[in-house]
Amino acid sequence: MTDDVRNIVLGVLAAGISAALGWLARTYLWRRKLRRKQAFFGLPGNSECLLVVNRDAGGDGSVHRHDVFALLELSALIKDCEAHAQILSHDIAQQGIGERTEFCVGGPVSNRRMAAHLHSLLPGVRINTEPEPGPDRGAFQIGSERYRVEKGASEYVLLARLTTGQDARPVFLFCGQQAITNQAATRYLARNHERLARKHGNNTFCLLLKVVNSQAYGPDVVELVADVTRAAQAPVPAPRASHRAGT
Repeated sequence: MTDDVRNIVLGVLAAGISAALGWLARTYLWRRKLRRKQAFFGLPGNSECLLVVNRDAGGDGSVHRHDVFALLELSALIKDCEAHAQILSHDIAQQGIGERTEFCVGGPVSNRRMAAHLHSLLPGVRINTEPEPGPDRGAFQIGSERYRVEKGASEYVLLARLTTGQDARPVFLFCGQQAITNQAATRYLARNHERLARKHGNNTFCLLLKVVNSQAYGPDVVELVADVTRAAQAPVPAPRASHRAGT
């Protein structure tokens, strides 16, 4: 074998080894990223989860188009985790918390299961569900703060990841003042889940988001108002009983 042939063979071998090492490194990083994503969403490979959908409170019982878009956003996340989803209406979803990962979409008026989750897991959140029009209709009360709806201009949504135990699967809540805010919250989660996982790990959190000028920008312009986990989980203090002077 001449020196030229030997150099060519060595070059080919070196290139092959480099390509193999590069492929192994990329595969390792991809798998590590996938495992982290699966852990955050509680979705190991081939697992099943629930998509609990509400009904349009102001319509004929159909699902609002923005909630359909929210389900599509979540379906893409679930597929990326190599998991499977079962879609259930809020009024027939009857299972405990933590058995399977759950994504629950919609406010307490149009989603009974959301109302149950808020009552059980976020007792510090109060949502005005009165049907009569008024400035506080649909407003969020979290601790001492109140967040009112300005339809099309300034609307709020809760994005929460809740767990009931170390081995329990998480429940994700997307509870908005308008249907478009539910979609905004799912899109925010899809875009920021890596940052949220780094900050919160696999722990419980509850974030208050504001959707800005949805009339012009749709669900795309979202601001993080505050991490309200502590206030949302704290029970609302009982009203003080009034005492009348002795008669």
